Amino acid sequence: MLCQIFEKFAKKAPVAVMVRGLFERVLSTDSLNKIFERAADKQYTKKILFSNVFNLMNLVVCRIQPTIHSAYQDNKDEIDGSVAAVYKKLDGLEIQTSQELVRETANQMTEIIRKIKGTCTPWIPGYKIKVLDGNCIEASEHRLEVLRDTSSGALPGKSLVIYEPELEMATDIFPCEDGHTQERALLSEVIPTLEPNDVLVMDRNFCVRHFLLAIAALHAFYICRQHKNLPWEADGKEKFVGHDKGNAIYEQWVRIIDGDKKSVRVRRIRIVLKNPIRNGEKELVIITNMSKTAAHAKVIAQIYRKRWSIETAFQEIEAHLHSEINTLGYPKAALFGFSVALVSYNALAVVKAAMRSIYGEAKISNEVSGYYLAGHLGRTYDGMMIAIPDNEWIVFNRMSLKEFTEILV
Repeated sequence: MLCQIFEKFAKKAPVAVMVRGLFERVLSTDSLNKIFERAADKQYTKKILFSNVFNLMNLVVCRIQPTIHSAYQDNKDEIDGSVAAVYKKLDGLEIQTSQELVRETANQMTEIIRKIKGTCTPWIPGYKIKVLDGNCIEASEHRLEVLRDTSSGALPGKSLVIYEPELEMATDIFPCEDGHTQERALLSEVIPTLEPNDVLVMDRNFCVRHFLLAIAALHAFYICRQHKNLPWEADGKEKFVGHDKGNAIYEQWVRIIDGDKKSVRVRRIRIVLKNPIRNGEKELVIITNMSKTAAHAKVIAQIYRKRWSIETAFQEIEAHLHSEINTLGYPKAALFGFSVALVSYNALAVVKAAMRSIYGEAKISNEVSGYYLAGHLGRTYDGMMIAIPDNEWIVFNRMSLKEFTEILV
């Protein structure tokens, strides 16, 4: 189906071809501009399209270009505007546009992963695990004119991110322009996105009574490390339930007390650690509203330990992709850069899913490096785009889903 030059790149640079084909299908010019039209409130298109600024930012995020300015210089013939206009467009991007970008593209990539049967083994069969964590973009450099008079770098934004381990993808983001905002202030935005049988796995920062009660009211579930300020009372004796990797596990029923003195019965799982964690703590306490039938205490302990998968994802994004563009001192632009990095990370997740469908989950987990994939993409992408003009990639957008997934595999 593909021409000879495609076949050569597919053999020598498969990741670059797969990612560019995926971008053409999910992130085509029309698709990107429709996302902008749906999400934008006050901002509108004059000359520079949303697809223009996405493509420039993506070149920087994937380390194909070092800066937005250099990306613009190499692509200015395709953009109806100056580099100053590009920065102005970035500065005005509303955070809901960044959010819709991540959501919409994640939905499409999820459909592709499921079509090729490339998902990972579910942590709890019959439930959708969603790991919730926060990300704060680093302080910006002072060379920006708007920041030269500040005594310290501005914090250009904060966000909560949903990571789904079954897909190995970041499927949602809840951005905030104020980098000093507490993460808890964003929890109200998470609640409307939950569905029955979702399971939020999260750290004690999110162990807030009203949030836990709201999750349960939606027939969803949580596995959350207990915060010391959570009001609770015992509703039974603590019992020893076994060991996991040398750690002793205890469990008891407790009641969380709400503001009206009403209570909700939940499980409290205490893990006495064989080896203290990095801050010296010798035990972890987990609160969950999942039944014992759905998940044994040992399973709950294992799942909470796997929560670090989202931090690993953040580390991969920071190490392999240019996700924190600290010269963009404007919060909207910085959050957009991080959102584009999530989209690129998800594209590599689709590549790994295609590999899993052939070689199996264990082999890909043990032998395929995110660093290698990102490096391979950065080294070969630019040359490939010179060899294969943009109009040659349209074929990926015109394929049926079945044809496209067969090509990926």
